[in-house]
Formats: sequence, C-alpha cells, structure tokens
Amino acid sequence: MMQDHPAAGAPRAFFGRRKGHRLRPHQQQLLDTLLPRLALDLAAPAPADLRSLFEPPVDEVRLEIGFGGGEHLVAQAAAERRIGFIGCEPFVNGMAKALAAIEARALGNVRLHFGDAIALLPWLPDRALVRIFLLYPDPWPKRRHWKRRFIQPGRIADLARVLAPGGTFHFATDSADYAAWTLALMTQSADFEWTAERADDWRRPWPGYVSTRYEAKALREGRKSCYLVFRRK
Repeated sequence: MMQDHPAAGAPRAFFGRRKGHRLRPHQQQLLDTLLPRLALDLAAPAPADLRSLFEPPVDEVRLEIGFGGGEHLVAQAAAERRIGFIGCEPFVNGMAKALAAIEARALGNVRLHFGDAIALLPWLPDRALVRIFLLYPDPWPKRRHWKRRFIQPGRIADLARVLAPGGTFHFATDSADYAAWTLALMTQSADFEWTAERADDWRRPWPGYVSTRYEAKALREGRKSCYLVFRRK
C-alpha cells in the first residue's frame, strides 16, 4: 500500500489529501481483503503482456488514471468483459467505493493501483495499452501550482511509451484553462494527433463515455466540459 508521504526524491504527486470521511466497516473489509487480490505488485517486474494479469483472458488492456469513485471504470468494465481495465486512484474513499461496486458486479476484468499514477507509468511495458482515460483531474488553477498538473511534457512522453500505435488518450475537464493547457501540450508532441474534426468532437463526450460525479457537479454549477481525444501515431 502506498505511503501517505512520498519518499525523499520521489516525483511530485499530482493530488492533495488521501482520505476524507470515515470508512464503513464493509468498506474497510474490502480494502483489507479484496484490494490485495486486485492490486498490481509494482515491486515485481511487469509481465511482458499485461493481458496475462487477467483471468479469464482479455483481448486488450485500458488504463484509467484517477478514477475517483469508479463510476466510469466500473461501468466500462461491466459493459466490456473481454477488455481488461487497470484503475489508478490514490484516495482511500474513492478506492473503497470502487471496490464495493467491483464486488457487487463480480468484475474479474479489473486490476487496481492504490497510489499515484506517476509510480505506475514507469512499471508498465512499452505499447501495452490501447486506451488511457484521464477524467476531471485536479486543474490546479493557480499559476504557482501548474507544475502539479498531471499533463506535463515529460508525462506525455510516458503516455506515448505505454500506448500502442493507434491507441488513444481520452481527457475530460470542466476547466477551460486546463483544457487549453492540455490541447497545447498534446498538439506540440510529435507522438500524438488530435482527433477532432468539428466542434462537437470536443463539446460532446466520445462514444461509450460514462458520466461521473465530477461532471454532474460541473453541470449543477453551470460549467461546460471539454472532451479531448488524442491518437498515438
């Protein structure tokens, strides 16, 4: 399990606090029993083929970075049982909520990393993923905090390494500034191309998108969302 405070010299985390309200007994039980069965072991080398992590076998593997309460991750995994999903989440309450949904739907095609995606990405093999999702990440709106945003030039290179050619990176946010930041950095990368051909391609969610509680909050508060998809060249 990830430590609450990163070791000296570790990469800067892109999240804030790790725990909110007190867990219910069953949630704590799931963290103690189900999570160890689904958790990736970053202390051991990754398999050359990530599909071998799943039983029964899957056809491809996707990653969701910072899945929050797991609404999108769980819905996708339930709808597409032949696809393996790796979910990464550093917050205790979000992980507990996702574990409860995974248990309720008896999902065997989900594996989890309870911690920072910055630690997970170097562990993943080259060209191992077909799709990566980053939905409503913390926008860190103050200029002095922009270095904490997940999307950075070096991070884009990490995404390019683990995505197979033709694979896609899906990004959603209700922050116009973070959308512009991401679009600028991603289009500067020689490894990616923006797939949008018309305004609705970024104004509307991509096919198969599942709304999250963060999007619902944005809608209640009158903020519009932006949906960006980039293809690995």
